[in-house]
Amino acid sequence: MTTAALPLRVIPLGGLGEIGRNMMLYEYGDDMIAVDVGVMFPDTEHLGVDLIIPDITYVKENVHRLRAIFLTHGHEDHIGGVPFLLHEVSAPIYCMQLTRGLVQVKLKEHRLTDATEICVVEAGDVVDAGVFSVEFFSVAHSIPDSAGLIIDTPAGVVVHTGDFKIDHTPLMGQHTDLARLANVGEDGALLLCADSTYAEIEGFTPSEQRVAETLDRAIGDAKGRVIVTTFASLISRVQAVIDAAVKHDRRVFVTGRSMVNNVNMARDLGYLKVPGNMLMTVNQQRDHPAHKTIIICTGSQGEPTSALTRMASGNHPQIAIAEGDTVILSSSPVPGNEKFVYKNIDLLMESGAKVIYNRLADVHVHGHAAREELKIIHRLVRPKYFVPIHGEYRHLVLHRELAVLLGMPEENAFVLTDGDVLELTEDHGEIVGEVPADYVYVDGLGIGDVDDFVLRDRQHLANDGMLVFIAAIDRHTGKLAREPEVMSHGFVGPDEEPALLEGVRKMVADVLGGERRALDWRAVHETLKDDVAGYLHRQTHRRPLVIPVMLEV
Repeated sequence: MTTAALPLRVIPLGGLGEIGRNMMLYEYGDDMIAVDVGVMFPDTEHLGVDLIIPDITYVKENVHRLRAIFLTHGHEDHIGGVPFLLHEVSAPIYCMQLTRGLVQVKLKEHRLTDATEICVVEAGDVVDAGVFSVEFFSVAHSIPDSAGLIIDTPAGVVVHTGDFKIDHTPLMGQHTDLARLANVGEDGALLLCADSTYAEIEGFTPSEQRVAETLDRAIGDAKGRVIVTTFASLISRVQAVIDAAVKHDRRVFVTGRSMVNNVNMARDLGYLKVPGNMLMTVNQQRDHPAHKTIIICTGSQGEPTSALTRMASGNHPQIAIAEGDTVILSSSPVPGNEKFVYKNIDLLMESGAKVIYNRLADVHVHGHAAREELKIIHRLVRPKYFVPIHGEYRHLVLHRELAVLLGMPEENAFVLTDGDVLELTEDHGEIVGEVPADYVYVDGLGIGDVDDFVLRDRQHLANDGMLVFIAAIDRHTGKLAREPEVMSHGFVGPDEEPALLEGVRKMVADVLGGERRALDWRAVHETLKDDVAGYLHRQTHRRPLVIPVMLEV
């Protein structure tokens, strides 16, 4: 390792202190690379928001230094933000083949298929990007073609694990390359950035093989039709269902736009092994015996427009839940989605289905390393510095404590938050500043035009409703031109409303024109709004969103 004249800069734009939105920048001198561009799914407090993406302001300001984008694997929290990034900047993308296929599905949806070059690499390949040399190494995760990165920089070697676990019986044969990591450790690593999602879980994460065995038993035991929902990108889980279908002499129907797209792509690339007569069309599944049918669909997170949610609510155009159906949710709820997932389970059970989910059976395991696996990685890599990545704040703190427990000097282990700028040299590490890393909300076609103030108002409306008063002011005299109009929505019931609205009407009239005097109504705009809000709270102990509308006539 050569002595560096400049520090290596490590800048997370997402994924630290939260689950999702993973994006990391590495900088040295005039060169910068990005690792992953993910999305985060909105929580219940993000009313109306579809997705949350990283703030790429810093990238746009320094796009002339961006040499390449590297993607570790094809999950939404690592690639979902790529189309939004490519709307703003252009740089070559490097990833493994299945990841490329999943990204291309997204780019096609966004009409960006010609936006940038996507280069396919394999484990062991090395890509030069400015001063960086980036080697992909194989890791076990819950999706094929997952990789970590060994990044050679003038300041030293960085190991960026991506999402991983140590699975000795992976479904599709992809192991975590511990031997390669041991080689890196022998040569000397400057920095380890490692997945922290399961840092609070003792022991080892169970193998994906356990899920395959559970799915096989559940499908074999089912007397009627089987419906399986999982993440559309969990290709290995889809393969496990297809393997069980072959074993138990069933045929498969796939529904849900993202599931259909990903299954077709994975078949074309050879990642899904599907017998020629296995998949059914809409008409074939309608006439096929229920006890010989498996349906694979989207909707594992209770998404309102997903296939399973429409089945549960009776709105799916081809499939109606019937007595004797077995529904398997091969997933666990993403934090914030629990309400929607369990509502679907209730509706499915009310329709007579047997529902199997993660609290009842091993129908899902996570793809992240637990504490004993993390210890193995730390002992193999033996880095000088450590930054925990991918996790909520407690996960990062616990992972840092684990590193210290294993012998890392406390001053060399950093808990960063999104936007922090960490500078590292052979002799010193320090957080030297920050860059913009706020949440950017995707709401319909809008990107970034919804902010925290809008969400606050939406929450206000959801909790207490709204009241609008309209005052028409004579532009020549400044006096109230006619009786104020008052209306409310979602605030009070029909019994209370008339008296409250009349009270507000009288208050507005008294302030603006009770004495028939001219006044500067612009000056009283905000104070009148506060007066009305105070009156409503005294009367109801509720705080609706008050919207004053002043018109010049």
